[in-house]
Amino acid sequence: MWWAREDSDGVGLRGEDRGALNSDRIKRHHSHRPRENQCSSSVFKRIKAPVNLVWSVVRRFDQPQRYKPFISRCVIKGDVGIGTVREVDMKSGLPATTSTERLECLDEDEHVLGIEILGGDHRLTNYKSVISLHPEVIDGSPGTLVVESFVVDVPEGNTKDETCFFVEAFIKCNHKSLAELCERPSSQGLHDNSILTQARV
Repeated sequence: MWWAREDSDGVGLRGEDRGALNSDRIKRHHSHRPRENQCSSSVFKRIKAPVNLVWSVVRRFDQPQRYKPFISRCVIKGDVGIGTVREVDMKSGLPATTSTERLECLDEDEHVLGIEILGGDHRLTNYKSVISLHPEVIDGSPGTLVVESFVVDVPEGNTKDETCFFVEAFIKCNHKSLAELCERPSSQGLHDNSILTQARV
């Protein structure tokens, strides 16, 4: 099963993008196979910044708080690589305080990052997500199409639609924050991690 909801913040997909979603490259990274008690969906975001700049932020598995506004702290042990586990602290006021997550995929050439949630005090059981970046031209300048998909168990007492909308809301907030960070004039063309780290959301 592979399906998608358009980004509802006014930066949705144009007609020609719908066809692109059928490309083998995108399907290869975002073809989840949810079980009967799971739901799956994809969220899209256009960012007016080149892929290399957006990727310099997204690829940092050890620093998700750079663009994810609900994360206050992240700790890992050792170097980042496939199988690395991070412990994430969430900001107060959310229906969760911690999350334990493992890096499942990090493809520097294809600009793809995948994670799996191993545990935490939240209801996202068996959660897996993949985010991929795709170059395109936006208003005559280099831009990025962000595609993020997930699969997760449907909690008892919730429907598949309710669960999808809940997860999508968090992803859309992350994408909005990522766009604001990467589209800042001071960030354009800058790939130095120290500079981007200072531009936290």
